[in-house]
Amino acid sequence: MSNELPYRFHALPKDKQKLIENTSLLVYECEGTESEIKQWFQTINIAGIPLNEQEELNAVYSGPFVTKARAVFSNSRNANVQKWSTYVRGSVKRQEFLNTALNWVSHGQVEEYMQSHRHDTKIDELQAHFNDVIAWVESIFADCYNEMCGLKWGQLYDEYHNTPYNQKEMTQKAAELMDDPCVKNRKGVFEYLLGGEKDTRLLDVRVFDEATKRRVYKRQTEDARRRGVSNCPLCALGHEARRTKIWGEKEMDADHVEAWSQGGNTSEENCQMLCLTHNRAKGNR
Repeated sequence: MSNELPYRFHALPKDKQKLIENTSLLVYECEGTESEIKQWFQTINIAGIPLNEQEELNAVYSGPFVTKARAVFSNSRNANVQKWSTYVRGSVKRQEFLNTALNWVSHGQVEEYMQSHRHDTKIDELQAHFNDVIAWVESIFADCYNEMCGLKWGQLYDEYHNTPYNQKEMTQKAAELMDDPCVKNRKGVFEYLLGGEKDTRLLDVRVFDEATKRRVYKRQTEDARRRGVSNCPLCALGHEARRTKIWGEKEMDADHVEAWSQGGNTSEENCQMLCLTHNRAKGNR
């Protein structure tokens, strides 16, 4: 091989031909059950580059199905690999694209799927499902981001592919969230949007720092004492004994006055301190 291009033996220089002819090969012949063969493959690779799980499975369940699947998903010359790389992380040569395709179609049961299809001469279901997942993502998000690579698209497809989406709206919302400095986990943007923008934990939204909390607490408490009301704005609106209660700093936590999900910034101007009870109640709405 030279630059991944094969050389025919007769075209090699004489010294290279002689080197190949005089090279000793160590050949193992393995017999036993499939479990024993799998263990054997693990053992002989300890000294070299260890086989990953998919490479082991390919060896154990070798046959027409694996041959066909590798021709598509383990072929670095496949023109689709570049497009797939937007969504799939890994090495084609190390069978990681094939593993992803199998994982998606089998819903995580890769080995069981390979057992069932070992002697199949076609891989239509495997290819169709993989292409369906990729096409589904492209139909929802028109723009591509590095953070899309390696996400659990197969699981997301299973959960949301029957949900209707507006591509223009989803693409715009994704762009806004990717540019939002309050969003710390940009990889979570896509699952957040697919799930109806409900679980903000996926975004790991930036919280108020301790210095901001202290300043707001001090200012809020001084103002509350002057007015004779609770330093928790929501307690101050009530008709209970807590209407005039002054909470300690550790008994309160910071909250967005205008909710982040409604466009509020994580800034001191948009920060208020609430007692823990009201803070949790507001967060659960």
